[in-house]
Amino acid sequence: MTRQNSPVIILHPSDHVAVARVTIRAGEPVGSGELVAANLIGKGHKVALVPITKGQEIRKYGNVIGVATEDIAAGAHVHLHNLAMLPSQHEHEFCVDYAEPELFPEAERHSFLGFDRGAGGVGTRNYIGVIATVNCSATVSQYVADHFNRMGGLKDYDNIDGVVVLGHAGGCGINTKSEAYRVLTRTIQGYARHPNFGGVLLIGLGCETNQIAPILEHYKLEEGERLQTLTIQQYGGTRKTIEAAIAAIETMLPVVNAAQRTQQPLSQLKLGLQCGGSDGYSGISANPALGYASDLLVRHGGTSVLSETPEIYGAEHLLTRRAARPDIAEKLLSRIDWWRDYTQRNGDELNNNPSHGNKLGGLTTILEKSLGAVAKGGSMPLRQVYEYAQTIDEAGFVFMDTPGYDPVSVTGQVAGGCNLICFTTGRGSVSGFKPAPSIKIATNSDMYKHMKEDMDLNCGGIVTGEESIQQAGERIFEEIIAVASGRKTVSEIYGYGDNEFVPWQLGATT
Repeated sequence: MTRQNSPVIILHPSDHVAVARVTIRAGEPVGSGELVAANLIGKGHKVALVPITKGQEIRKYGNVIGVATEDIAAGAHVHLHNLAMLPSQHEHEFCVDYAEPELFPEAERHSFLGFDRGAGGVGTRNYIGVIATVNCSATVSQYVADHFNRMGGLKDYDNIDGVVVLGHAGGCGINTKSEAYRVLTRTIQGYARHPNFGGVLLIGLGCETNQIAPILEHYKLEEGERLQTLTIQQYGGTRKTIEAAIAAIETMLPVVNAAQRTQQPLSQLKLGLQCGGSDGYSGISANPALGYASDLLVRHGGTSVLSETPEIYGAEHLLTRRAARPDIAEKLLSRIDWWRDYTQRNGDELNNNPSHGNKLGGLTTILEKSLGAVAKGGSMPLRQVYEYAQTIDEAGFVFMDTPGYDPVSVTGQVAGGCNLICFTTGRGSVSGFKPAPSIKIATNSDMYKHMKEDMDLNCGGIVTGEESIQQAGERIFEEIIAVASGRKTVSEIYGYGDNEFVPWQLGATT
């Protein structure tokens, strides 16, 4: 990158644009030779380093991010008014960058303090979950959770982090032979067996399509002291069901409270990589720093999970090159093809992904956003590609197919087994994702200072040149271990994260 005192950051020698570190006014030096700004360039926005002709492809990160819709003078602001999307066209090479990673020797690998659930994995938290199998039981589930969280039901159980209610908008009016049904039931069972839960209660209505019994049978879930079920119609109404549910959880409390943290290898950590409310600095600071931390986790034997398929569109060729096997690369491309068809069928397009806030922050096309988003995945080999909410059973760096909408995406990651989330943001995302703690990482110092109460870490020093990507990545890695071992994130301190269980809704509702 460019020197620390330069007003812009040049990311690659072949780039046509640079990113402004500070607001540059018309006539002020850009920091590239004698070039001056032709007009106002906002922080995080792009400035043309060379003249660009109409129809010419424009490069950032050394890759194409779009095409010029008009002639652009050197020093001019490059954004929505003169840069447009073009179809992502890449030669997808398979496995050419694959190299077996240098893992740390067993004796040198870090550990964390977690809750050992035996064959169920290791938890970073010790919650009890109340899962509504249908929207009709969501209100009852909320009342049950409130009894324990807000009415003193946990006052004698200090080792339990809380009772998490997982309500959602679906569960009925759904074809049991459809993809939508498979996704919903796969998500619910993933939460039901999640290691961050010491106990789980499933609550249904009774007449809904999404019956509890088939979920238990298909996914081989067995009822016992840690997993119980009931339905409202069976118990004769809401009040009786709430009483029965409270009694059921009260039988779990001593067992869950008795769980203790013990030293666990980082191979038991599954980290969900997320970004939301991105800006022009996301792909420069927090995302590559998180990628460095992801690499460290993998080298210590752990697993990191990149997701949000619409936000790798245009950068998927970088992942196919890192695939461990050709079939893994093929699986990734098949998911991209599915998304092309899915968006077309619904009258949408993949370039619709950059949000209003993304664009205000300096991002223009999904190609630009994806190149920065993929940086969260570091440099390790791609070991596997999973469909939404599938159980993650491969160690190392993997990918899960999810939408770009953060609550839906994280829900899939957690259902797959992620027991901790790292979430980078440039505009200021504030979600929590119970039962998984969420570490919020700011991409720039201005937003961090403005929303400090909602951020855990700041990577803005990378933008100003005060910190390297490696230094920030090491800080993130240390925070991952501390949070996995029990340190509360700011979202947890405030109790946020009760409304982010959002299973992906597919298909028709009848």
